[in-house]
Amino acid sequence: MPLTDSAPAAGSLLASLLSDETFRPAEPASIEETGLTATFVETLLVKFILAVGSSSGRKIAEEICLPFRILEGLFQSLRARQILVHTGSAPLNDYYYTLTDQGRERAKSAMQSCAYTGAAPVPLSDYIVSVDAQTVRAEAPRREQLEKAFSDIHVEPEMFESLGPALNSGAGLFLYGAPGNGKTTLAKRMTACFGESIWLPRTLFDDGQLIKLFDAAFHEPVEEEESTLLKAADYDRRWVKIVRPTVVVGGELTMDALEIKHDSHSNISEAPIQLKSNCGCLLIDDFGRQRVEPQELLNRWIVPLENKVDYLTLANGKKIQVPFEQLIIFSTNLEPSDLTDDAFLRRIPYKIEVADPSEEEFQLLFSIFARSFGCPYEPSAVDHLINKHYRPSGRPMRRCQPRDLLQQIRNYCVYNDLPIEMRPDYFDRVVKSYFTVVAGKN
Repeated sequence: MPLTDSAPAAGSLLASLLSDETFRPAEPASIEETGLTATFVETLLVKFILAVGSSSGRKIAEEICLPFRILEGLFQSLRARQILVHTGSAPLNDYYYTLTDQGRERAKSAMQSCAYTGAAPVPLSDYIVSVDAQTVRAEAPRREQLEKAFSDIHVEPEMFESLGPALNSGAGLFLYGAPGNGKTTLAKRMTACFGESIWLPRTLFDDGQLIKLFDAAFHEPVEEEESTLLKAADYDRRWVKIVRPTVVVGGELTMDALEIKHDSHSNISEAPIQLKSNCGCLLIDDFGRQRVEPQELLNRWIVPLENKVDYLTLANGKKIQVPFEQLIIFSTNLEPSDLTDDAFLRRIPYKIEVADPSEEEFQLLFSIFARSFGCPYEPSAVDHLINKHYRPSGRPMRRCQPRDLLQQIRNYCVYNDLPIEMRPDYFDRVVKSYFTVVAGKN
């Protein structure tokens, strides 16, 4: 298998020496090392050519994310069987290829069977090995890593002390408290405590079924540095290096999102959210307000939380075992005990309240955000805001409000060609529109 932790080649060994990575997918040296059959790879080739009409061999190799050198034999075989023909010479000892009539028929038949084109998939077994090597449970972040991850936001010392052990356990936690106090922001910083990046297959393959795993909505690619030394230690292009993922789902979450979704027209499946969040963080935001009962959702995850594996069903009915290796966070405005029973709460051992900020922290947040908006910090203006718009009405302070109010002041000043300043009359102006909209949430 082309995995560096099980069968390291010279190139993959060099790569690991030049990086901090515990896992790096080595470039396959043959079709056999991809874990796919030659027939399957040929099908990907002809479907791509059917879509574009004509292409060079190297461009085809780039599209399906396999090395050109291991595909040359397939090109020769397809040409000998009159599936492909040359249409001209291409640079670097290559040719342009197009389909024959016979080749077009084969490609059309393949497209009707499965419309997938693009990167060659990675066998599920290889993915399981990669998750085991990159799991958050293997990281055990220390205080220094937490301080680095939270360096650009303010976290009260008491909460910081609670978050450390919770993250170190990798067991998951409840974050509860009023909306607008930064629970989602905290979750994203927690993910960063476990290392900056991981390797993820674009698509998985098992028992003839294709499951798309990479999702641009949740996965942010990291550009690989093209150094001279790493050229000799190239990686498997079927994988993409991404920022360790934080998958956030809210009130739109349904039970269907936890299962493999299959499109019967294209015969392509989509991975569920827990698979997309492996080796990262899965945040169930606004928990308790989903369209499914909290108990039903929690019951679905009791076994995965206990055993760190999940069981999914492929389109052909086969049951597969997949890793359940992420820090799972339930963010809620409600008390955890009001949502579920003791049996589940035992499996989420950490419950951390994200309380409203004090007046001192509120001032500190204004000073932090003032710098980001290029605005001089004026504590007296914030005192005016608190004394006029918070204390008399008993309005609770939220950590999002300094940023939001300063954003509105900035918009007003830019529109009127005025210097961006924290002034009492500016606060009076923006408070009217801001709290009229969100009053029902406070």
